[in-house]
Amino acid sequence: MALPLPLPEAAALLAAFLLLLLLLVCVIAHITAVKMPALHRYEEEKFFINSEGRKESVPSIHDPPTKELSVVVPSYNEEDRLPLMMDEAMDFLEKRQKRDPSFTYEVIVVDDGSKDQTTKVAMKYCKKYGSDKVRVLSLVKNRGKGGAVRMGVFISRGKKILMADADGATKFADIEKVEEGLKNLQPWPNQMAISCGSRAHLEKDSIAKRSYFRTLLMYGFHFLVWFLCVKEIRDTQCGFKLLTREAALRTFSTLHVERWAFDVELLYIAQHLRIPIAEVAVNWTEIEGSKLVPFWSWLQMGRDLLFIRLRYMTGAWQLETRKYFTVS
Repeated sequence: MALPLPLPEAAALLAAFLLLLLLLVCVIAHITAVKMPALHRYEEEKFFINSEGRKESVPSIHDPPTKELSVVVPSYNEEDRLPLMMDEAMDFLEKRQKRDPSFTYEVIVVDDGSKDQTTKVAMKYCKKYGSDKVRVLSLVKNRGKGGAVRMGVFISRGKKILMADADGATKFADIEKVEEGLKNLQPWPNQMAISCGSRAHLEKDSIAKRSYFRTLLMYGFHFLVWFLCVKEIRDTQCGFKLLTREAALRTFSTLHVERWAFDVELLYIAQHLRIPIAEVAVNWTEIEGSKLVPFWSWLQMGRDLLFIRLRYMTGAWQLETRKYFTVS
């Protein structure tokens, strides 16, 4: 009968196994990485339909800005939740413009390959307010939240660009808080700065309403974000982020992750480019109908976090800037 290994030898064997496993994961992360994938834009995505039903070519983020603010709203099967968010957003933006006629804005709803009537619902706002204020970009296929946001960012006309979730979980008026956070970062190096809405101050209340399992998943995810990628931001996943135009161009041009963990890579890139980042507490309410599947989505995000760190660390991904779309 085989005798059990002495404790020091067992520990050394375990350490060697873990090191071998880490090296294997590093190799897999490196060889499976798409170094700088082309940003495909289908023919149908080169246009949007204006309020009169005619096609208009989309602008480019490389063009000079012509609006003060662009709001990018990624939407996948959001026909039910989108109207509440749009009503609140448009009411706020219209009132702000009446107070200050020099304030100009646009809202870009990006339909991420929805199977419902999301585009039809969004077009009602385009017809009501005009296509100079509300534009709808319908993607040919689902790209993921990060991919949808990037497609919206790259056709934005604003000096500042706000990411806002279609569920309306964050009060839209809190844009003034994130704007103040952005202002407090001045002077912006190379005109780049980011202000992130944060729900970290609400964490204790949310824990009281969650199961132990979901709380454990949440803490595990926060630890992985801190350990692997972003140490200075407590809440990387709040979908309310305001970027200067130059910061949006630099970060989204380098972005690889298109699914749930794209926020983490975005902030990871920003930190390595030394873009100043503010974190600002915002009001947030959980809205039913989330597309996040508690266990599998968290598992996917955990994998993405590990691969973000390993692929940048091994040089599979570089902090380069992709300037142009290639048409599929």
